[in-house]
Amino acid sequence: MLRIYHDSDYSSHSASAEAMKMGFNSALSERNFEVQGFKLQFVEKDHRGNSNRSLLTMRRFLQDDRALMILGGLHSPPYIKHRDFINQQGILLLVPWAAGGPITRYPDANNWVFRLSIDDTKAGLRMVEFAKQKQCRSPHMLLERTPWGKSNYQTISRALGKSEPPVTWFNWNMKMNATKIMLREIATNGHDCILFVGNALEGKELVKAISQTPKAQRPAIISHWGITGGNFFTQVAKQLRSGIDLHFLQSCFSFQQRPHSEFAAQVWGKIMADYPNKVINGQFIQSPAGFIHGYDLGRVFLAALDQVALRGDMKHDRAALRDALENLQKPVQGLIKRYKQPFSPWTKEHPDAHEALGLEDICMASYNTDGSIKVLENQ
Repeated sequence: MLRIYHDSDYSSHSASAEAMKMGFNSALSERNFEVQGFKLQFVEKDHRGNSNRSLLTMRRFLQDDRALMILGGLHSPPYIKHRDFINQQGILLLVPWAAGGPITRYPDANNWVFRLSIDDTKAGLRMVEFAKQKQCRSPHMLLERTPWGKSNYQTISRALGKSEPPVTWFNWNMKMNATKIMLREIATNGHDCILFVGNALEGKELVKAISQTPKAQRPAIISHWGITGGNFFTQVAKQLRSGIDLHFLQSCFSFQQRPHSEFAAQVWGKIMADYPNKVINGQFIQSPAGFIHGYDLGRVFLAALDQVALRGDMKHDRAALRDALENLQKPVQGLIKRYKQPFSPWTKEHPDAHEALGLEDICMASYNTDGSIKVLENQ
């Protein structure tokens, strides 16, 4: 038996956690949850968005002589805050969602974190490019006061070409009154679009506050993808249908793009068969990027395992798997793309070595009226 821990927020952002679990398990199911005679067991670990609970999971992982790797979750702060601990202790961490730039950029070749997700060193650039396409004259950043928000501040500032662009910071669990005050100040200063970096809970408050302002004064929202990690759409569907201009980041594959390729059709068929209760109106799932990234990362993980002779000695097997991830010998077919050596040994000259996706894999998207996500092609 080999265990895969899933360190994620199954409480406040359960849609994303469930989607990642479904995606990774769908990849494992293609091998009947077994590799080289070892059964693969997926273990949910709910950190509830708390970095200290995430650290507790990591410590328990190290004490478990059957634990092979950790699959990360939605929140970046735990992996930024505990990055030194992760790498110094040799915790193999594969990240299908958390986007904070520093997560994969431990300044040492002894780097144990690999990501197949949006990367904040590029996310801000895509958001600013889209703002320019929309002819946004005066963008204003609205960012959560966390390491994730701060990493986006740096990237977006560079993309805007300004040393100190206008920004408003907010804390988690931002309430309606505080949101309205922030929004009033943004509108009073003539800003016509908001570059938003936050999650579903705060995104809901922002959309509801904007819906209560006169239409002529409503700024467009260009958001990071954190809003898609919870039960966001169902809570603001009425407000969005009233004409609020909302776009957000996604990776450039969607099950809504029809007709499906043969490969995508096979995966969608598995979703329909294995998770019928998760498929809405027979058409889509919540937090689809969680599934897509989890699935692709699961296939990359399995390809790396195929290059390793597992011993059942976790320190040896983790190290061997890490080396295999940096030196994949065969391409891996995924939903987003075909991955040819998605990772390589980390160096200061090659900071993207542990990033499987690039800027060309990041698109903007919007909600359809039924809550499904429409991905826009890059211009």
